Amino acid sequence: MTEKEHNGQNEGSPASVLPKKEQIEAFKSGLRGELIQRGDVRYNEARKVYNAMIDKHPILIVLCADVSDVIAAVNFGRENNLLVAIRSGGHNAGGLGICENGLVIDLSLIHYTRVDPTAGTALVGGGCTWGDVDHATHAFGLAVPSGFIASTGVGGLTLGGGIGHLTRKCGLTIDNLLAADVVLADGRFVTASERQNEDLFWALRGGGGNFGVVTSFLFKAHPINIDYAGPMLWELDQAPEIMAWYRALLPQAPEDLSGFFVFLVVPPAPPFPAHLHNRRMCGVVWCYTGPLEKAEEVFKPIRGYLAPVLDLVGPIPHPALQSMFDALYVPGLQWYWKADFFNELSDEVIRLHVKHSSHLPTMHSTIHLYPVNGAAHRVGKQETAWSYRDATWAEVIVGVDPDPAKKDRIVNWARNYWNDLHPYSAGGSYVNFMMEEGEERVKASYRDNYERLQRIKRVYDPMNFFRVNQNITPAR
Repeated sequence: MTEKEHNGQNEGSPASVLPKKEQIEAFKSGLRGELIQRGDVRYNEARKVYNAMIDKHPILIVLCADVSDVIAAVNFGRENNLLVAIRSGGHNAGGLGICENGLVIDLSLIHYTRVDPTAGTALVGGGCTWGDVDHATHAFGLAVPSGFIASTGVGGLTLGGGIGHLTRKCGLTIDNLLAADVVLADGRFVTASERQNEDLFWALRGGGGNFGVVTSFLFKAHPINIDYAGPMLWELDQAPEIMAWYRALLPQAPEDLSGFFVFLVVPPAPPFPAHLHNRRMCGVVWCYTGPLEKAEEVFKPIRGYLAPVLDLVGPIPHPALQSMFDALYVPGLQWYWKADFFNELSDEVIRLHVKHSSHLPTMHSTIHLYPVNGAAHRVGKQETAWSYRDATWAEVIVGVDPDPAKKDRIVNWARNYWNDLHPYSAGGSYVNFMMEEGEERVKASYRDNYERLQRIKRVYDPMNFFRVNQNITPAR
C-alpha cells in the first residue's frame, strides 16, 4: 500500500470566500468564550498542538465556553463553507485538532468533572484532559479507564477507542461510556446512549470525530485507587527471551494484571539511576489493580523469572501512574507515529523488534506493545465501531525528538520499522495512533464496520462537514 502522509489530505479545499469582517464581529459578539484571529497576540500559541511537526494556520480559533458557543461555531462554519477542526486536548497523532485556512472549535474551556460516587459515574466536559478526570475521581477511590498520558484530551482518546492500563480489567474507554451529548453538523444538540440515538452511540464508540462535536461524556467509574505498578527494565540483549516470556504470560494472566512492553532509551533523569542513563533497554510497565496484600505474591514469579536490572514496581496512586510519563513527553516535541494491531508475536516478529529497537534514533523515540485482551475481548467486534476485538496487541512505533532538524531521522526509522513488521500484523491500526495515511488505511482499521459507519455518517453528517479526522465518507 502506498502511504499518504502529506498534511491536510482530509481537509479538502479552503473556503472560496472568507467570512466578511462584519460577519466575524457578529459571531464574536454572540460568544461567551473567546474568538482568536490571525494577527491576535495569542494566535500563534493558540494554534499549537501537541505534535510540533504539525504547523497549520487556521483563520479563526473559537474557545467555546459552553454548548451554546459550540452550536454557534458549528453553524458559523457551515454557513460560511469553512473547513472545521475540533480540538479537545490537541494530542492527536496527525494534528487533526487543527486545520489550514479554516475554523478550529476548541473545547478546552468546557472543563468540568462531576463524580457521582453512589452511581459510580463521572460526567466529563468535552475540554477536559484525563488528568482532570483522574484528579476528580481519585478523591472517591474511583477511576475511569483511559490511556497512558494524563495530558491527553478526553474527547479524542475516547472517540478513537481508548487503550490504557485498565484495558484488560475494565475494557476500552468506549466500553465504559454510558452517554454523550453531541452537537451535530446541522447545529442540533442530541444525546446518544443505548436508549437514545442508538446508532450514533454505536458510531461514537470508536468512530472518531466523524459524527459531531461531543460536549460531554458520561462514564462508568471503577473502584480503583492505589495500584501496584511501575517499570521493570532488562538489558537489550535479553529482549528475545523477555518478549517470548511476556507473550505467553499476559494473555493468560489474571485481568487484574496488565503491562505494556517497551523498548526505550533510559531518560537521563530521576528516578532512573545514573549508570543506566541513555542506555537502550527493554522493559515492561506493569499495572496491578488487585488487592495490594496479594501484589507481592503475584509478582514473585515475575521477579523470579529473569531478575530485572531495574525494578521500580510498587504501590502508587492511580493518578500518579497515569501521569508517570507526562514530564518526559511534554507538548512541543516532533512526533512521527506508525501503528498496527497484532494477533500474535511470532519469533520472527520478536527478531524484527530487536533489530530495529537496537537503533532507536533519539532518546524520546520508543516502541510500545499494549495488551488489548481480557475485558476488551468480551465485547463483540460489531457491538461498537472499534473492530479489532480479536487482536491481542496494539503496537505503536514513535519517532520523537525536540529538534526539527532530526525529522528525517525519526521518520525514516519509524517507517522502516513499520514496513518490516506490517506484513505480520492483523492489517489495521488503532486510529488514535495514525497520522494521515489515506482512505484505505482507515477502511482497514474499521474492517466490516466501515460500511455501517458510512451509513450512519450519511444520516448525521451527509455533507461530510466533519472531515478533519480519520475520515469516514458518507454512504452514497
